[in-house]
Amino acid sequence: MTPAHQRGPARCRALVAAAALAGGLLAGAGAGQAGASPASATATATATAGSGALDRAPAPPCRSSRLVANSAERLGPAGIRITVLNEGPRPCVLKGHPTIALAGQGSPDRNKPLRVNRQGTARAVQLPVGGAAQTVVTFAPVLGEADGYCAAGGDPFVAPSMVVGVAGGMLQLAPDDGGEFALCGDSVRATAFRAVS
Repeated sequence: MTPAHQRGPARCRALVAAAALAGGLLAGAGAGQAGASPASATATATATAGSGALDRAPAPPCRSSRLVANSAERLGPAGIRITVLNEGPRPCVLKGHPTIALAGQGSPDRNKPLRVNRQGTARAVQLPVGGAAQTVVTFAPVLGEADGYCAAGGDPFVAPSMVVGVAGGMLQLAPDDGGEFALCGDSVRATAFRAVS
């Protein structure tokens, strides 16, 4: 049996050792937490940056199946304005000039293509859902009355509808005044699509 005067120093040493061990464990836990914070912050920052990158991702090109054009607006005897609308379900980008053809009331595949002289530089037009873009098509007018005539000679072309090539597809349109398209020659001028302000 250990004498009482010897148990005191031994007990003190045991307490000091226990305290040192506990201190070491607490320090280790603190170091582990401190080491985890930068990694956690980095992961959070990366996730936030990734979300921002998705928000800034460019819209895809428009598809003709998502675009609609109800009619061609007459601009006097030698021009029309064509407006296309993005029906969604998401924003898209439209760029370029249309192709133009004359057609009857049947399938748009049965048409007379016209040569398009492009006017203006094509720029990407961002179309939100419900957003619209326009192009203006001009041509040599038919002169005179009744059947009319062409100043450069030849017979006029007359058709009840126009086929507009846009975004990889075809939209068949009639004049907004219920008349017909009449023009001379086999070419037209068309501006690049621009956003409707």
